Order: sequence, then C-alpha cells, then structure tokens
Amino acid sequence: MSTRMVILGLLRDRQLYGYEIKHIIEDHMGDWTSIAFGSIYFALSKLEEEGKVEKVAVEKDGERPSRHIYQLTASGEAEFNRLLRENWSTLQRTYFDLDIGLFFMDALPKDEVIGYITKRVKHLEGVMQHLEMHKAEQLADPEVPRRAAVIFDHSYQHFKAELAWTCELLEKAVAGEL
Repeated sequence: MSTRMVILGLLRDRQLYGYEIKHIIEDHMGDWTSIAFGSIYFALSKLEEEGKVEKVAVEKDGERPSRHIYQLTASGEAEFNRLLRENWSTLQRTYFDLDIGLFFMDALPKDEVIGYITKRVKHLEGVMQHLEMHKAEQLADPEVPRRAAVIFDHSYQHFKAELAWTCELLEKAVAGEL
C-alpha cells in the first residue's frame, strides 16, 4: 500500500518519471519509509495497467534509456484519497524480530548476549544522531515541507523509546535477571 500511496501522492504535485520518483523517495523519505527501487517501477506499471496513472511522454536522450513521464488520472486521485484515508484509520501492530532472539537467548552464553545488547545500544545512538543531522539538512531545504519535522520526530521518538528499553534490557542482562 505505501508504495502505491507514495507514487500517487507524488504525482499529485506534477508529472514525474520513475527515476525522479526514486530520487524523491531516497532523498526525502529514506529515513522513514522502506520502498525498494525495484518496487517503484513495478507499482508504476501496475498503476498504469489499472488506469490510476498514465504515460504522457517518453523522452530519449542520446544513448540513455528512454524515460516514461507519468501523470495522475482522476481514478488515481480517488485511489490516493482512499489509501490516505485508510492509512489514517489503521493502527499498525509492530512485531520485532528481536523478540524471537530474546525468547531463545538462553541458548547463547550470557557474555555474548550482553555484547549484542551493547552493540544495539551503540547502533541506536548512532541512528538517533543520524536522524537529528538528516532532519536539520532536510529542513534547510526550502522544497521540503515543514511537516517533515514531525515525521522525523516520530521516528526519533520511536528510536528513543527503543534505546531506553534496550538500556534497561542491558542492565537486566548484566544483573543476571534474564
């Protein structure tokens, strides 16, 4: 759903070709969405097949591959609005693969588990620093909407909670309480 919604949403602003969509997603959404490059072209093809987007031009520049320029159709606008409303109305339950590791942690030596948890703390700290820096970079760009700040804050707060929980886990592991 997210790939479709992002593509349709981006095409609401202007006509775009696939590579532009990829760059917008990578440059401005990469910290808070996980849309794979290959899925963009697959979704564009499917959306075109469904009549949600249409090719308006094909550009060819020398030896480079041709570029298909897409625009949103009225049906695509309706689909975007449906997906957006569904997105706002859905509460997602998150499952963490780490919880499986926690369930079976007694299969590993205590010191090894403590090492993994310690690495996780450092990794989370690094992610939070990256988010802070990338937020500042993105918000310095006048083309990035101000609402991007709350999106960064959303991710940051989740990582902050994960870091606090992981630090508590580390304390319990060191104390032998697990």
